[in-house]
Amino acid sequence: MKWMTDKRGAAKDLLYDILGSLLQALGVWCFVEPCKIAPGGASGIALLVNFITGLPVGTLTLIINVPLLLSAYFLLDRKMALKTIQTLIIMTLLLDVCVAPVVPQYIGDRLISSAFGGILVGAGMALIFMRDSTTGGGDILAKLLQRRYPYMHTGYAIMIIDIVIIASSILVFRDLESALYGIISMVCMTQTIDAILYGMNKGTMVTILSPKNPEISRDILEVLDRGTTFFRTIGGFSGQDSKTLMCVVDRKQFYLVKEIIDRHDPRAFVIVSETKEVYGEGFLNDPRDNGK
Repeated sequence: MKWMTDKRGAAKDLLYDILGSLLQALGVWCFVEPCKIAPGGASGIALLVNFITGLPVGTLTLIINVPLLLSAYFLLDRKMALKTIQTLIIMTLLLDVCVAPVVPQYIGDRLISSAFGGILVGAGMALIFMRDSTTGGGDILAKLLQRRYPYMHTGYAIMIIDIVIIASSILVFRDLESALYGIISMVCMTQTIDAILYGMNKGTMVTILSPKNPEISRDILEVLDRGTTFFRTIGGFSGQDSKTLMCVVDRKQFYLVKEIIDRHDPRAFVIVSETKEVYGEGFLNDPRDNGK
């Protein structure tokens, strides 16, 4: 049965590659390329070279990724490199052969172009990331930078690369606004990726340290109908045992939690953090349970 599972996995990889690459191709060709922006990554470099040479964006993206993929194959993860090669070939064919010759470009407001281009590219990248592949470019460069500078965070490395590409667009397009619209497109892209990968069901986690925690917990249960959890903790300064209260609520309910805390203990120590997605009673059902 293992071979059947492998075949299904390969077919799913291919389907997600095709859908993700199609969305990226539409985003790049219909919105990003006519807007004359370069929102980072290998496709951003390809758009800059395309503006100078007129060569197809998909082919340029593949060519730019060749040395990066070779480096990734020998220095990083071979399986990831092979999957990325498949993704890039599909994306190149869809962009240069299927989309560019047929689909018209949007020639209009640059803000609309940068936003919709970022959303479509981000949606395509998220689908590709779901199957443990990448679109090459900045992802591989970031990992190679980390080999040289091991203490550099991945997000920081990608940000440096994207900033360099966006800054270069000012020189190539001779237009400061190109860089500003490129930043807008990049923000839309990253937000779309996060929304698809982590979901839209964000919540707020509240951690409360107060001698009035039992009363605060009771009111949260009664007023908001939200569960709470106590943790046994020891104060680092006082050395005294205490109970730390933790609860997760919908973002719209946080102000009510704050009112409850202030009513019982205005001097309570409170930590508030955003959760990417919440599963369980009172929130979404766990998607891993589907079909069970």
